[in-house]
Amino acid sequence: MPARFEGFSPDAIAFLAELAANNDRAWFTPRKAEYERLLKRPMEALCVALAERFAAHGIALTADPARSPFRIYRDTRFSRDKSPYKTAASARFPAPGGGPSGYFHLEPGEIYAGGGLYRPDPSVLVTWRALVASEPAAVRAAIADPVFVAAFGELHGDRFKRMPAGSAKDHPDADLLVLKDLIFARRLADDDVLSPSLPDILTDLYAAAAPVMALLRRVAPPATRS
Repeated sequence: MPARFEGFSPDAIAFLAELAANNDRAWFTPRKAEYERLLKRPMEALCVALAERFAAHGIALTADPARSPFRIYRDTRFSRDKSPYKTAASARFPAPGGGPSGYFHLEPGEIYAGGGLYRPDPSVLVTWRALVASEPAAVRAAIADPVFVAAFGELHGDRFKRMPAGSAKDHPDADLLVLKDLIFARRLADDDVLSPSLPDILTDLYAAAAPVMALLRRVAPPATRS
């Protein structure tokens, strides 16, 4: 069982900055134990703390210390960039059975929490567009929920350059119909991730995302790949 989460240390952020400047095995291999102490084990402890809080608050996400954290090693098989390591520590918090997920990202100068559906299957986007067309008021109500807006701002993502076939260019919900991703994010301060209160901060954020996550579960329900 991972130790109690006590916050990431400033040395963890410094380690990632050094890794970005020295992204090779010769630098990382003798420092692997340092990586595990500064980043791997604290991330696992964060997941344990989040699992407890998600359950206590009825948040439909899972946090598993063995499965949620992403590995530090990059898959370089089909990439021109052969740098062997990721320069961020991150974790994914999926809904049970699939659907929208939460996400946490720790990288020097780029620390945030978010979630939703990143690069969903085309069939999910078809269902999303049908929902926007048939229930625009319900969709707008969820994404304009004041608590969600205060926490994350808006639902966003990369966009298609053209409207979907069959949709008018001046459609009143064009901004939603052209989305490739259905995601949201909130930047965090260094002080947030250095604090033992980070699990509570993230829990409050995902509680605020409840109306949008419920909306996204309608288009990507459990057993649908997110």
